[in-house]
Amino acid sequence: MLRDKLLTLPNNPGCYLMKDKNNEVIYVGKAKNLKNRVNSYFHGQHNNKTTKLVSNIVDFEYIVTPSEKEAFILEYNLIKKYKPRFNIMFMDDSSYPYLRLTIEKNPTLKLVRDRKKIKNAKYFGPYPNAGYARELLNLLQQLFPLRKCNNMPSKVCLYYHLGSCLGYCENQIDSNEISKMTDGIVKFLNGDTKEILDKTIEERDIFASNMEYEKAAEKQKLINAINHVTSDNNMQFSSSLSEDVFAYSVDKGYISIVGLLYREGKLLNRHLLLQPLYDDENETFSSYLIQYYQSNPLPKQLLLPNIESLSSLKELFDCKVLFPIKGDKKKLIELAIENSKINLKQKFDIISKDRNSFENAVNQLADLLDWPTDRIELFDNSHTSGSNAVAGQVVFVNGRAEKKSYRLYKLSNGNNDFANMKEVIYRRLFNSLMHQTVLPDIIIVDGGESQIKAAKEIVEQLQIEKVKILGLVKNDKHQTDNLMDDNYNIFPIDKQSDLFYLLTNMQDEVHRFAITYHKKLREKQQSKSVLDEIENIGVKRKSLLLKKFGSIKKIKEATLEQLSQVLGPSIAKNVYDYFRKEQRDD
Repeated sequence: MLRDKLLTLPNNPGCYLMKDKNNEVIYVGKAKNLKNRVNSYFHGQHNNKTTKLVSNIVDFEYIVTPSEKEAFILEYNLIKKYKPRFNIMFMDDSSYPYLRLTIEKNPTLKLVRDRKKIKNAKYFGPYPNAGYARELLNLLQQLFPLRKCNNMPSKVCLYYHLGSCLGYCENQIDSNEISKMTDGIVKFLNGDTKEILDKTIEERDIFASNMEYEKAAEKQKLINAINHVTSDNNMQFSSSLSEDVFAYSVDKGYISIVGLLYREGKLLNRHLLLQPLYDDENETFSSYLIQYYQSNPLPKQLLLPNIESLSSLKELFDCKVLFPIKGDKKKLIELAIENSKINLKQKFDIISKDRNSFENAVNQLADLLDWPTDRIELFDNSHTSGSNAVAGQVVFVNGRAEKKSYRLYKLSNGNNDFANMKEVIYRRLFNSLMHQTVLPDIIIVDGGESQIKAAKEIVEQLQIEKVKILGLVKNDKHQTDNLMDDNYNIFPIDKQSDLFYLLTNMQDEVHRFAITYHKKLREKQQSKSVLDEIENIGVKRKSLLLKKFGSIKKIKEATLEQLSQVLGPSIAKNVYDYFRKEQRDD
């Protein structure tokens, strides 16, 4: 079927979606010629990473586009929609802070995480180092006393008395003075710090000559701060334009992408990425740039390596895209390439070791069982003497936790662990069959023969053949010692192996997940009180009563007048009558 489908591919530009055995999209790519590009995956030799991708492909879809430009845009949207695990994706850097300068009568300068919240503003960043961004903000607030408060108060506040605000709430500030401050901030954040530094040095010298040493010392602190925040970003070249320089290098199946972000000729930021490479390096690089600039502002100029296949990016970006072959701009490309090589060299050993340990572990398990290990799901139950019985489900894909797929279940069988395991496995698998969602390759239960038997009964009842059940068997010291399969065969695990570390990590994760949920429910139950049984007493009124009287006993003893002071006459009478009736019943 796959072979026949490959023969029918058109020679048009477009996007292709590779799918695995669960019909899940695992890779999205774009092509100038769909037939040539998709067929290339199934012919010739590939590196280990691409081989792993191809080994997971059982089907594909494709979408024809009018041009390569439209294919680029469609690829971005498909990656955003499906988040395929074999694509290199730019993770939305909303976690990185920006400095936001609002454009209004009394502007503010603040540290924010969302660039889209306020449109009428200028944004600077993102700053991968949040500490540096806060330091920069504090310095600018000292140099340029803009409004600090979100909502204008009626009187000046402490900021005014400290000299870091001009008192916009009470004073009429000249608009020209405000414009000078905002222009100064923009200049400073674009790398032009000479003017403000020279001015501050001049003010320091005047104070010193007038023997106003305290004021001179304050100016010196500002000078030191300016030098400090610019010291790591003083790499300059002759251009005064806003330019981003992106380049990459490839080694050992990984791609290292580096972006050097220049403003006014000064290097203000550096962007780094190191990921496994599953596809053509130029395709991966261009795909990454499209994702990056969907979330970040374009510069005036974008400098890229002089590679023919990247030329189509000129049509896509609304800025000048250059592929320099000589001069200063070529040197900047070389600098970015050198940075990418250094990044690859410095970080590869650590990341490779980390990834290899996961890969080794799942490969060891696959060899041990002769069974696929792509998706492993673990289940654990928790309860206290049968109350608040719950189960946790954690999911590991290729040895890594996939937290978006974690699930929690409330169970109905009290302290019957066998019945609880049957219930959670049934609910998990039946839901998947009903909605045609992905099934696990392996289910691991935290227990021995009894728990395996419970899970196995459900798998057989639902007539699912492609799920293997395993149990983590503990020794007499309650430590994980062996693995048991669904035929109750025991597999000892080498305590020094990557597999042992992965299994214990999985076991800790599912136990933590289940018991945290159980504790939450138990605490919620314990927080209930007799007050919950009284009409018109909700969370807020219960809180008011406990805050006022301190305990249920004192609420019972309170007079109607005392209760009325907290609740009002009619609700207070409900509480008063309830406790009087309770006393009569006793």
